[in-house]
Order: sequence, then C-alpha cells, then structure tokens
Amino acid sequence: MRRCCEGVGLPCLFKGVGMASPRPPRYLLVFDFDETIINENSDDSIVRAAPGQVLPEQIRQTFREGFYNEYMQRVLAYMGDQGVKMGDFKTVYENIPLSPGMPDLFQFLSKNHELFEIILISDANMFGIECSLRAAGFYSLFRKIFSNPSGFDKRGYFTLGPYHSHKCLDCPANMCKRKILTEYLAERAQEEVEFERVFYVGDGANDFCPSVTLTSADVAFPRKGYPMHRMTQEMEKKQPGAFQAAVVPWESAAEVARHLQELLKKKC
Repeated sequence: MRRCCEGVGLPCLFKGVGMASPRPPRYLLVFDFDETIINENSDDSIVRAAPGQVLPEQIRQTFREGFYNEYMQRVLAYMGDQGVKMGDFKTVYENIPLSPGMPDLFQFLSKNHELFEIILISDANMFGIECSLRAAGFYSLFRKIFSNPSGFDKRGYFTLGPYHSHKCLDCPANMCKRKILTEYLAERAQEEVEFERVFYVGDGANDFCPSVTLTSADVAFPRKGYPMHRMTQEMEKKQPGAFQAAVVPWESAAEVARHLQELLKKKC
C-alpha cells in the first residue's frame, strides 16, 4: 500500500492547492480497550454490579471458546433479571483504572493530535467504552470506535449484539479486527488519506490477527507477557521474518509514548 508523503504523489500535491485544507495525519494509531487502555477486562469488571458480585455457576458453565459475545448476552440478561440498571453499569465502567502509563500516552497524543489519527477496535461494547473514556477525559482523542453494539431496552436491561460476521477462522464469531482494520484503511485511502505508518497497541489474541497485516514500516506494541506478545514471539521462532512489523513490548504505556516521541524527533 502506498503511504502518503513518500515522495510527492498527486493527491498530496493538489490537496492543499488554492484552499486552506488541513494536512492529513501522518500516522494511524490503533488501540484495543480491555487490558490495554484499561487495566481490566471490562466484561469481568461489570460483575461487580451483580448481586454478591458473582455469577451463578449455571451461567458460567455456558461459556464456549470463540463465542464470548453470546455468553455475555446471557450474563447481561441475568443481571437485568436481578435488577441491575444502567447507572450501576455506568458506575463500574467509570471506575475501571487505566493501564499503567496510559494517561501519559494520552497526554502525549493530545499534544501531538495533528500527527495521529486514533481509532479503537474492541470486542467489549460501545456503552462501556464511552463511559470509561469520557470519565477519563480522553474520549475526544478517538476519530472512530469500533465495538459491539449495546444499549438498554424498554425493561432497562443492558443489551449486547455482535459487531459483524466474518470468515476468519482465528477470531471470535462476532468480530475479526483484521477485517475492521483492513476495511478502515481502504476507506481512508479512498478519501485520499494514507498513512506513513500504522501503530497497533493491544494485548490479546484477537489483536495478533490484525497485527499480522502490518508492514515493515509499522510498529506493533503488544502488552508484555499477554497473548499478543506471546504469539508474536512464537511466530518469529517458527517463521522468522513472517511478522513484518517492528515489535515493541510494553509494561507501561509511557514506554509507547517514549517510542513515538523518539520517532517524531528523528523525523524533525
């Protein structure tokens, strides 16, 4: 894929001619949410709003690998039956702590917002993500959020749906982040916005899938010791060079901020 500003292509040359059009961002930064932006799995966190802060064993036994979204639909139906309301969920989401160093990273991005286009791709849900980000004060950083649709029905029950259907054999039935990222880049390219580099910050196995599509110009930031990190290491052992992006593991998101800052210094 051609990256904008690698030489002067026609779209770049003419985009600002005769008009005060803002320069498009140079980099795309993609975030996961659970155990990346926040330091917990938000689906586990909301159980704090359930009676006794536990789920009945008969519900927990219905979980099937790859069908977590369906499982959470049952969890939320149970919590609705128990009288858990929107305000209860909102309070939980607003109080989930950010991951170490994440405020530092967000402050850095706020100061350099013209260089980064920031999106979020998460298998959590729209309501919870919005509550958390608004409470933290960073919601406005994100150009777009891709997550499972959620809301509250006439009974006041918290409802959840799948994001889409797909054919990827490596991802949960309700979401393939590779498909979302690929389609987003194609959509932005049609709008004459192409990025010099893509950065991907995540932790889970479903973050590994899209990171495999990154090029040698891009950077994957897997959370150290989490599935995405282990899977990149395993791929490098089995197929050296197959994972093309640079890999920068992190324990604190401040490390991500430092890496991006160094990259910007080299560009100056």
